[in-house]
Amino acid sequence: MGDKTGNLDKETVADEAMGLMAGERLAEARRDSQIDVIDIAKELHLDEYKVRALERNEFDVLDAPVFAKGYLRKYAQLVKVDEADVMADYYRLTRANDAPLVITSWSKPRRIISPGPWIVVITVIAAAAATYWWFTNRDAELVRPVTGEIAPLPIADKPEAEVGSSTENSGDTVDAVEDESEVVTVPEPVAGAVNTADASEMQLSITYSGDCWTEISDASGRRLFFDLGRSGRTVNVSGESPFNVLLGDATNVTLVVNGTSFDIPAADRRGRTARLTIIGS
Repeated sequence: MGDKTGNLDKETVADEAMGLMAGERLAEARRDSQIDVIDIAKELHLDEYKVRALERNEFDVLDAPVFAKGYLRKYAQLVKVDEADVMADYYRLTRANDAPLVITSWSKPRRIISPGPWIVVITVIAAAAATYWWFTNRDAELVRPVTGEIAPLPIADKPEAEVGSSTENSGDTVDAVEDESEVVTVPEPVAGAVNTADASEMQLSITYSGDCWTEISDASGRRLFFDLGRSGRTVNVSGESPFNVLLGDATNVTLVVNGTSFDIPAADRRGRTARLTIIGS
């Protein structure tokens, strides 16, 4: 009995030492500032029950973690609580893998292999490649075919008739060589040679009339934008079509795709939130 009582006392002390966490800390600051929860809901553009869930650290009610973190930061600004402390509480509660580096300090890994030999090897390979390229282009210049007029060879100790005949034949030869040279050197047009390097490139412009958490990634999975869009701000991104777009408050954004206005389909909306895929035209 004594051991069990001691363990319970230790757990109680640990809980009391932890104190208020994340949303609970914000709720206490709100009450101290005599701010009604309805006013906080209006500032965050949230329903009242979601604000109360945030104060109880029930972050699943806010869908994606990015929304919970965004609302916690904005709430902390409204009640003048240190954002770093609130976010530290959030990561401690959720045990998220993407905690900022300021939360956990990592020791610098011990360097086992010196990069010196690799730098030398890379330098030697680069020098060899440059030398090969130079010799290849130099050989190409040396073997370039000569086009133009070819003078006839001098003829010695031959009669005038033969010289005239030879000259005429040489003239024919020159004309034939010139004709052949022209045929060889004139490039033929290649049908359908169209540069399609940027055929899948798409431009997206977002203009914010109010605050909206936004996440955009392209077809390769590269994240193009991940931030809280503020009122009056315009963000332009480009990448490989299609784009995957997540909007925290779709009523506060205007989209333009490749210079054309784009309306968010009703099927892609979920309340104020919108999750959609945009394919360039």
